[in-house]
Amino acid sequence: MKSAIPRENKYVPLQGKPGGGTSSATAVQVPASPLFGKVFFTEKGLNYVCSGTVTASGTGSLVTTAGHCVNEGPGAYVTNFAFVPKYENGVRPYGTFTARTLLTTSEWRTSGDFNHDIGFAVMNQMGGKTLAATVGGAYPIAFNLGYNRTFDAYGYPQASPYDGQTLWRCSGPTTKDTRGSTDNRLPCSMTGGSSGGGWITGGVLNSLNSFGYRGEKNVMYGPYFGTVEETLYNAARVA
Repeated sequence: MKSAIPRENKYVPLQGKPGGGTSSATAVQVPASPLFGKVFFTEKGLNYVCSGTVTASGTGSLVTTAGHCVNEGPGAYVTNFAFVPKYENGVRPYGTFTARTLLTTSEWRTSGDFNHDIGFAVMNQMGGKTLAATVGGAYPIAFNLGYNRTFDAYGYPQASPYDGQTLWRCSGPTTKDTRGSTDNRLPCSMTGGSSGGGWITGGVLNSLNSFGYRGEKNVMYGPYFGTVEETLYNAARVA
Protein backbone atom coordinates (compact mmCIF):
# COMPACT_ATOMS: atom_id res chain seq x y z
CA MET A 1 0.00 0.00 0.00
CA LYS A 2 2.72 2.45 -0.94
CA SER A 3 0.02 4.65 -2.45
CA ALA A 4 -1.91 4.92 0.82
CA ILE A 5 -2.48 8.40 2.23
CA PRO A 6 -0.26 9.46 5.16
CA ARG A 7 -2.57 10.35 8.05
CA GLU A 8 -1.66 13.64 9.69
CA ASN A 9 -3.13 16.41 11.81
CA LYS A 10 -2.45 20.11 11.34
CA TYR A 11 -3.90 22.71 13.66
CA VAL A 12 -4.08 26.48 13.66
CA PRO A 13 -2.33 27.89 16.75
CA LEU A 14 -4.80 28.92 19.43
CA GLN A 15 -2.56 31.29 21.33
CA GLY A 16 1.01 32.15 22.23
CA LYS A 17 4.21 31.84 20.23
CA PRO A 18 6.34 28.83 19.34
CA GLY A 19 8.40 27.62 22.26
CA GLY A 20 12.15 27.17 22.22
CA GLY A 21 14.12 23.97 21.96
CA THR A 22 17.72 22.84 21.70
CA SER A 23 17.29 19.47 19.95
CA SER A 24 17.96 18.97 16.26
CA ALA A 25 14.75 18.89 14.25
CA THR A 26 16.25 16.63 11.60
CA ALA A 27 15.01 13.06 11.72
CA VAL A 28 17.54 10.28 11.11
CA GLN A 29 16.85 6.95 9.47
CA VAL A 30 17.33 4.00 11.82
CA PRO A 31 17.22 0.21 11.41
CA ALA A 32 13.75 -1.27 11.52
CA SER A 33 12.76 -2.59 14.96
CA PRO A 34 10.28 -5.36 15.82
CA LEU A 35 8.77 -3.12 18.53
CA PHE A 36 7.79 -0.42 16.02
CA GLY A 37 5.68 -0.89 12.95
CA LYS A 38 3.65 0.57 10.13
CA VAL A 39 -0.12 0.89 10.49
CA PHE A 40 -2.61 0.51 7.64
CA PHE A 41 -6.34 1.28 7.82
CA THR A 42 -9.38 2.46 5.90
CA GLU A 43 -11.42 5.57 6.69
CA LYS A 44 -14.43 6.63 4.63
CA GLY A 45 -13.34 4.38 1.79
CA LEU A 46 -9.77 5.70 1.61
CA ASN A 47 -6.63 3.84 2.66
CA TYR A 48 -4.31 5.56 5.14
CA VAL A 49 -1.04 4.82 6.92
CA CYS A 50 0.23 5.64 10.41
CA SER A 51 2.80 4.22 12.82
CA GLY A 52 2.54 2.25 16.06
CA THR A 53 4.38 0.68 18.98
CA VAL A 54 4.10 -2.81 20.49
CA THR A 55 3.04 -2.14 24.08
CA ALA A 56 3.16 -4.33 27.18
CA SER A 57 -0.24 -5.65 28.26
CA GLY A 58 -1.95 -8.55 29.93
CA THR A 59 -2.83 -10.06 26.57
CA GLY A 60 0.46 -9.50 24.73
CA SER A 61 -1.55 -8.12 21.83
CA LEU A 62 -1.53 -4.33 22.22
CA VAL A 63 -0.41 -1.60 19.82
CA THR A 64 -0.33 2.07 20.81
CA THR A 65 -0.96 4.65 18.10
CA ALA A 66 -2.64 8.03 17.69
CA GLY A 67 -6.35 8.47 18.31
CA HIS A 68 -6.72 9.85 14.79
CA CYS A 69 -5.33 6.57 13.45
CA VAL A 70 -8.18 4.55 14.98
CA ASN A 71 -11.11 7.00 15.00
CA GLU A 72 -12.24 9.96 12.88
CA GLY A 73 -12.36 12.18 15.97
CA PRO A 74 -15.19 12.89 16.26
CA GLY A 75 -16.87 10.06 14.46
CA ALA A 76 -16.62 6.39 13.66
CA TYR A 77 -13.80 3.96 14.20
CA VAL A 78 -11.67 3.11 11.18
CA THR A 79 -11.80 -0.29 9.50
CA ASN A 80 -9.23 -2.79 8.20
CA PHE A 81 -6.70 -1.75 10.86
CA ALA A 82 -3.48 -3.72 10.43
CA PHE A 83 -0.04 -3.52 12.05
CA VAL A 84 3.21 -4.64 10.43
CA PRO A 85 6.10 -4.88 12.93
CA LYS A 86 9.59 -4.13 11.62
CA TYR A 87 8.24 -3.04 8.25
CA GLU A 88 10.93 -1.94 5.80
CA ASN A 89 10.75 -1.38 2.05
CA GLY A 90 7.71 -3.61 1.71
CA VAL A 91 9.25 -6.50 3.65
CA ARG A 92 7.09 -7.88 6.49
CA PRO A 93 9.34 -10.25 8.47
CA TYR A 94 6.71 -10.95 11.15
CA GLY A 95 3.70 -10.82 8.87
CA THR A 96 0.64 -8.60 9.22
CA PHE A 97 -1.44 -8.50 12.40
CA THR A 98 -5.10 -7.50 12.17
CA ALA A 99 -7.04 -5.73 14.91
CA ARG A 100 -9.99 -7.20 16.79
CA THR A 101 -10.67 -4.16 19.00
CA LEU A 102 -9.93 -0.43 18.66
CA LEU A 103 -10.11 2.05 21.53
CA THR A 104 -9.56 5.77 22.01
CA THR A 105 -10.40 8.37 24.62
CA SER A 106 -13.92 9.74 24.81
CA GLU A 107 -12.34 13.19 24.40
CA TRP A 108 -10.97 12.25 20.99
CA ARG A 109 -13.93 10.13 19.91
CA THR A 110 -16.58 12.75 20.71
CA SER A 111 -14.83 16.05 20.03
CA GLY A 112 -11.46 15.44 18.36
CA ASP A 113 -9.59 16.81 21.38
CA PHE A 114 -5.92 16.51 20.40
CA ASN A 115 -4.89 16.82 24.06
CA HIS A 116 -5.98 13.18 24.26
CA ASP A 117 -5.08 11.94 20.78
CA ILE A 118 -4.15 8.38 21.73
CA GLY A 119 -5.49 5.07 20.49
CA PHE A 120 -4.98 1.40 21.21
CA ALA A 121 -5.47 -1.58 18.94
CA VAL A 122 -5.86 -5.09 20.33
CA MET A 123 -4.47 -7.42 17.69
CA ASN A 124 -5.57 -10.90 16.74
CA GLN A 125 -3.11 -13.71 17.28
CA MET A 126 -1.29 -15.09 14.27
CA GLY A 127 -0.27 -18.71 14.04
CA GLY A 128 -1.41 -19.22 17.63
CA LYS A 129 1.00 -16.59 18.98
CA THR A 130 0.40 -13.11 20.32
CA LEU A 131 2.03 -10.05 18.83
CA ALA A 132 4.46 -9.62 21.74
CA ALA A 133 5.41 -13.30 21.66
CA THR A 134 5.99 -13.12 17.92
CA VAL A 135 8.28 -10.08 18.00
CA GLY A 136 9.98 -11.00 21.28
CA GLY A 137 8.92 -8.16 23.55
CA ALA A 138 6.96 -4.96 24.09
CA TYR A 139 7.58 -1.49 25.46
CA PRO A 140 6.24 -0.77 28.95
CA ILE A 141 4.09 2.35 29.09
CA ALA A 142 4.18 5.04 31.80
CA PHE A 143 1.91 7.90 32.84
CA ASN A 144 2.15 11.21 34.72
CA LEU A 145 5.93 11.51 34.40
CA GLY A 146 5.85 15.29 34.04
CA TYR A 147 7.09 17.60 31.30
CA ASN A 148 10.53 18.60 29.96
CA ARG A 149 11.70 15.06 29.37
CA THR A 150 14.11 13.86 26.68
CA PHE A 151 12.54 11.57 24.09
CA ASP A 152 13.37 9.40 21.12
CA ALA A 153 10.40 9.65 18.75
CA TYR A 154 9.94 6.97 16.07
CA GLY A 155 7.76 6.71 13.00
CA TYR A 156 7.28 5.93 9.33
CA PRO A 157 6.87 9.38 7.73
CA GLN A 158 5.39 9.12 4.25
CA ALA A 159 4.54 12.66 3.17
CA SER A 160 7.31 14.36 1.16
CA PRO A 161 10.29 14.24 1.39
CA TYR A 162 9.86 10.76 2.91
CA ASP A 163 8.35 7.66 1.31
CA GLY A 164 7.02 5.67 4.29
CA GLN A 165 9.26 2.69 3.62
CA THR A 166 11.76 3.03 6.48
CA LEU A 167 11.82 3.85 10.19
CA TRP A 168 13.00 7.30 11.31
CA ARG A 169 13.80 8.86 14.68
CA CYS A 170 13.89 12.34 16.20
CA SER A 171 15.69 12.79 19.51
CA GLY A 172 16.00 15.56 22.05
CA PRO A 173 14.55 17.43 25.02
CA THR A 174 10.93 18.52 24.96
CA THR A 175 8.99 21.44 26.39
CA LYS A 176 5.32 21.93 27.17
CA ASP A 177 3.24 23.44 24.38
CA THR A 178 2.55 27.15 24.89
CA ARG A 179 0.13 27.54 21.98
CA GLY A 180 -3.06 26.03 23.33
CA SER A 181 -2.64 22.32 24.03
CA THR A 182 -1.26 20.36 26.98
CA ASP A 183 1.06 18.41 24.68
CA ASN A 184 4.80 17.90 24.62
CA ARG A 185 6.73 19.85 21.97
CA LEU A 186 9.65 18.21 20.12
CA PRO A 187 11.60 19.73 17.21
CA CYS A 188 11.23 17.05 14.53
CA SER A 189 11.08 16.96 10.74
CA MET A 190 8.94 13.82 10.40
CA THR A 191 5.80 14.24 8.30
CA GLY A 192 2.40 12.61 7.83
CA GLY A 193 2.48 8.83 8.17
CA SER A 194 4.61 9.06 11.32
CA SER A 195 1.45 9.76 13.36
CA GLY A 196 1.11 7.32 16.23
CA GLY A 197 4.80 6.44 16.38
CA GLY A 198 6.02 6.05 19.94
CA TRP A 199 8.06 8.48 22.03
CA ILE A 200 10.45 6.62 24.33
CA THR A 201 12.01 8.06 27.49
CA GLY A 202 13.97 6.05 30.02
CA GLY A 203 13.01 2.83 28.26
CA VAL A 204 9.25 3.42 28.50
CA LEU A 205 6.58 4.65 26.08
CA ASN A 206 5.34 8.05 27.26
CA SER A 207 3.95 9.94 24.24
CA LEU A 208 3.51 9.63 20.48
CA ASN A 209 3.55 11.60 17.24
CA SER A 210 0.25 13.49 17.15
CA PHE A 211 0.14 16.82 15.28
CA GLY A 212 1.89 19.94 14.10
CA TYR A 213 0.70 23.53 13.93
CA ARG A 214 0.19 25.17 10.56
CA GLY A 215 2.95 27.67 9.98
CA GLU A 216 5.41 26.02 12.35
CA LYS A 217 7.83 23.80 10.46
CA ASN A 218 9.75 20.83 11.79
CA VAL A 219 8.01 20.57 15.15
CA MET A 220 6.03 17.58 16.39
CA TYR A 221 3.60 17.53 19.29
CA GLY A 222 2.75 14.51 21.40
CA PRO A 223 0.01 14.11 24.02
CA TYR A 224 0.86 14.17 27.70
CA PHE A 225 0.16 10.70 29.06
CA GLY A 226 -1.92 11.53 32.12
CA THR A 227 -4.84 10.04 34.01
CA VAL A 228 -7.19 9.98 31.00
CA GLU A 229 -4.66 8.00 28.99
CA GLU A 230 -3.93 5.67 31.90
CA THR A 231 -7.62 4.89 32.32
CA LEU A 232 -7.88 4.02 28.63
CA TYR A 233 -4.77 1.84 28.81
CA ASN A 234 -6.14 -0.06 31.81
CA ALA A 235 -9.17 -0.97 29.71
CA ALA A 236 -7.13 -1.81 26.62
CA ARG A 237 -4.52 -3.97 28.33
CA VAL A 238 -7.09 -6.59 29.30
CA ALA A 239 -9.40 -6.26 26.28
